[in-house]
Amino acid sequence: MNDIAKKQLAAHKIPVRFDFPKPVDLIKALLSSYYDKSALVMDFFSGSATTAEAIFRLNEEDEGARSFILVQLPEETQDVKYKTICEIGKERVRRSGSKYSKIDTGFRVLKLDDSNMRDVYFNPAEYTQDLLSMMESNVKSDRTDLDLLFGCLLEWGLPLSMPYKSEKIEGCTVHTYNDGDLIACFEENIPDVVIKEMARRQPLRAVFRDSSFNGSPAKINVGEIFKMLAPDTRVKVI
Repeated sequence: MNDIAKKQLAAHKIPVRFDFPKPVDLIKALLSSYYDKSALVMDFFSGSATTAEAIFRLNEEDEGARSFILVQLPEETQDVKYKTICEIGKERVRRSGSKYSKIDTGFRVLKLDDSNMRDVYFNPAEYTQDLLSMMESNVKSDRTDLDLLFGCLLEWGLPLSMPYKSEKIEGCTVHTYNDGDLIACFEENIPDVVIKEMARRQPLRAVFRDSSFNGSPAKINVGEIFKMLAPDTRVKVI
């Protein structure tokens, strides 16, 4: 059984050895025993992502709509190209998914991390001039727009699997999640023309960062714009 699984992995031209891989047919047989063709399958020890390939194959055969969540620690390998098991799994999902044309084989990769926000718990005696300059932004310096976007999705309890797009409006990058469930812009000093365009789209939620505004009057102005153009939108500043 393990020999079959190793050959299946090698067929994707991923020359990384696993001691106890599982064959696709075994996982597919287990999934077939469950009647729900739209089930969400969770694999907390996903390894080489056999579960993903089994779901792709089964969905193609019975026109199912099963989806999956794979979880894997980034354990290191001895391979130069695939440095962690996670990299192997991602590559297998890509390559196995490319073989199927009738089903959705898209997937999204998320990495567990700590908060996007800086730690600001200091006693008054600990504040120095250098410390104050570091706290001009409450967002950690190494965080990207997508880090902030998905952090907001988690805070609001929104699903992480919905579609999103990014576009340029007057030179500012604006992110729209699930056709208006959330709209966000994390640029600095956002001009009013961009904020008005975001409000005109009537999103359910709008998110900015503190440095998006040049002082308190600008923040108040944003609130007034949304009250006028999108009164039902929840506005959040991080």
